[in-house]
Amino acid sequence: MKYVAFDLEITREIPEGAEDWATFRPLGISCAATTESDGPEELYNLWHGSEQHSGMLAPQMSPALCRRLVSYFVTRQKDGYRIVTVNGLGFDFDILAEECQDDSAAETCRQLALGHTDIGFAMFCQKGFMVGLSAMAKGLGVAGKTEGMSGALAPSMWAESRESQEKVLEYVQQDVRATANIYDALLATRRMYWTTKRGARSKRPWYPKISGDGHIINVREALGLPEPDVSWMDKPWSREKFCGWIKGVQNG
Repeated sequence: MKYVAFDLEITREIPEGAEDWATFRPLGISCAATTESDGPEELYNLWHGSEQHSGMLAPQMSPALCRRLVSYFVTRQKDGYRIVTVNGLGFDFDILAEECQDDSAAETCRQLALGHTDIGFAMFCQKGFMVGLSAMAKGLGVAGKTEGMSGALAPSMWAESRESQEKVLEYVQQDVRATANIYDALLATRRMYWTTKRGARSKRPWYPKISGDGHIINVREALGLPEPDVSWMDKPWSREKFCGWIKGVQNG
């Protein structure tokens, strides 16, 4: 049951209230974090550009470094690791594919995205909606996101100072730690309550579907599930919202 948890932060600020972040791309990647389930607890790989003459880290990860991250995932996948994210299909892998600035690497990203476990997307395909990392962590009773920090603050902080950059690195590292905490808890309990927007605990849990290898189903398997009943929603999302960037993938 080996896996690699993954998360990244962007460099471009998205205006508050914007409905579609994709209209502001390219977004750039300031930094990323990965952690392996069978590695030392304190070992978190941080990905970012080199230190500049000013003492600050590079404004964003170069295409070459992004491609190196993709190669790392390919190697780990061959070694039997499952890549795990929360909303990695609709965000992280989409951005990584673009930032590689290479057609071959982008295609590899598409295949990695289809073969990885996106906890949020798996929930969405079963229930017709998904919740964020913080709501998952609180519902499962595990350590979640860094208090007082958010992904929306990361772009401006990354451009501010080296001290602020270090805080962003701590933040992305904690998001990866939280992703791993959530995945471990889900594999152990096979069910998840979550915290609603009103701060209450969900009345019923989500029971994630499990693949034959013991992992929560990957994106390709989740896409093969029948569409859930979302007639009670005013504006339900389609699967295209998450996987539309992957050529040849249909909405279901």
